[in-house]
Amino acid sequence: MTLFQALILGIIQGLTEFIPVSSTAHLLIGQRLLGIESSDFIFAFIIIIQLGTVLSLIVVFWRDLWRITKEFFKNPFTESADSLNRLAWYIILATIPAALIGYLVRNEVKTLFNEPLLGSAIRLFSAAALMFLAERLGSRIRQLDSMHWLDALMIGFFQGLAIFPGASRSGSTISGGMLRGFNRTASARFAFLMSIPIMLGAVIYQIIDVVHLPGFREFVPVLALGFTSAAIVGWLAVRWLLSYLNKNSLNAFAAYCTLAGLAVLLFNIFV
Repeated sequence: MTLFQALILGIIQGLTEFIPVSSTAHLLIGQRLLGIESSDFIFAFIIIIQLGTVLSLIVVFWRDLWRITKEFFKNPFTESADSLNRLAWYIILATIPAALIGYLVRNEVKTLFNEPLLGSAIRLFSAAALMFLAERLGSRIRQLDSMHWLDALMIGFFQGLAIFPGASRSGSTISGGMLRGFNRTASARFAFLMSIPIMLGAVIYQIIDVVHLPGFREFVPVLALGFTSAAIVGWLAVRWLLSYLNKNSLNAFAAYCTLAGLAVLLFNIFV
């Protein structure tokens, strides 16, 4: 992989990790268009540059994270416990289904990167359908202070679906929140906050394998450039999306995923 290829993939990661159009699908498409062959290095690169987008989340939500962290150490079962205290525990609870799904299917997911385009097309269609259903079936009247443990588990399950190539993490979790009755902004906020621990865990798990790959030192400049570009563009993307969802629906993203899935499917068939 060249530095130019790393820069382009980092930009794609930053743009699409939080906008609900599937970062993995777009990275796999970018990989194909740039002529990058599937390998352990490219799989590691795709996973690890997510650390850049995790950093962008931390920068955007640092005030919330600081307040949630302080409240976490209070007893959630007392009358004095507030919504931030409960939210801290619900983020942990929501992480459990996604972590379990990721661990159980980790080997299967890695093999999907060897035949990426067909799987990406299928999951782009699935993401479109899920967002369409969320807009049609979700009441969108609840705020995060009304969340309870079942909401957290169900949204965590939706995040677990995003482990597969082509599935949208933000699209799945935002849709999951909306299907539980939360409004778009509350769903997005919880989706982003709960994604931080699971993304960090996935990156740390992958780093353990990457540092032992032959030629790792030569891989560092490429990884650093991808990380940096993903972090900068990701910061811009998450701020834009939160503003967009205040007044707009997910329908535009559902339509885009449908068209993108169709394009990828045709590309896979005819090219």
